[in-house]
Amino acid sequence: QIDPKDYTFSGLKDETVGRLPGKVAGQQFVIQDCENCKIYIFDHSATITIDDCVNCQIFLGPIKGSVFFRDCKDCKCVVACQQFRTRDCRKLEVFLCCATQPIIESSTGMKFGCFQYYYPELALQFKDAGLSIFNNTWSNIHDFTPVSGENNWGLLPETAVVQDYVPLPSSEELEAVRISTDATKSIIPITRGQRQKNSDESCLAVFFAGDYTTANARKLIDEMTSKGFQLVQTKEVVMKAEDAHRVFQQSASEFIPLLERGPVVALEFNGDGAVEQCRSTINEVFSGTKVFVSESKASASQDVDNFYNFADMQMGM
Repeated sequence: QIDPKDYTFSGLKDETVGRLPGKVAGQQFVIQDCENCKIYIFDHSATITIDDCVNCQIFLGPIKGSVFFRDCKDCKCVVACQQFRTRDCRKLEVFLCCATQPIIESSTGMKFGCFQYYYPELALQFKDAGLSIFNNTWSNIHDFTPVSGENNWGLLPETAVVQDYVPLPSSEELEAVRISTDATKSIIPITRGQRQKNSDESCLAVFFAGDYTTANARKLIDEMTSKGFQLVQTKEVVMKAEDAHRVFQQSASEFIPLLERGPVVALEFNGDGAVEQCRSTINEVFSGTKVFVSESKASASQDVDNFYNFADMQMGM
């Protein structure tokens, strides 16, 4: 028998509370009427609602469905979810991983950054919640109730550090979770999202499903970002043969047989010389692996558009 009290934080003030990995295990969770609290859910859950919270700092591990903030103000959060919604909120600052387009409604002073967090159980929790670490539309916000001449949301500074917003827990119980907020260790690749690109040259790289797809994609991200290129966006999505013709064009026939293995992982890198660097890295590091990479600077922006237009349609964005 499930006791709702185990899945609720209600009416707390000036407290640090949380749930350790394995303690929520895919249940729903409710957080309400909390003030000046630090709240940490280090587990995956079905859905989470956060109502009437003021001046709280909140970490929410992977949420299979939706997270809904209502009537909250002055909160700082780190959140991973399938759907993100706010209504009647003021001044929320959120490091977000969201698989679909985040929606704000009747909310002002909202600021968003890319989710960055690590603890050893987190990767499995993403899997248990059915979320891909590569599907993160954190900066593609839809404002349901725009006000002409005003902007209800913006992006956190690029230099924003998670720990300055949501500090690590100081209670003895929660300190047991081995957390790192070092951006390079983040379980979610850090993307530029909708921020202005630095260069007019981008490059698309697509890995096909296999035992090492995630590891290979992460390795390429590390190689490219260490050389100063920026990761703009990532996507994991199932492709069919007709999609391959649209995206890979002349080289489609080479890749179509690989699509039956499962979803592809696509990465967009940006920076002067991105195509050449990406191609040479793939030749050096992944010589035995079939990877689609843009051929030239001229075709690369079309590759990126073709892929992400298809992927957004696929994901119903």
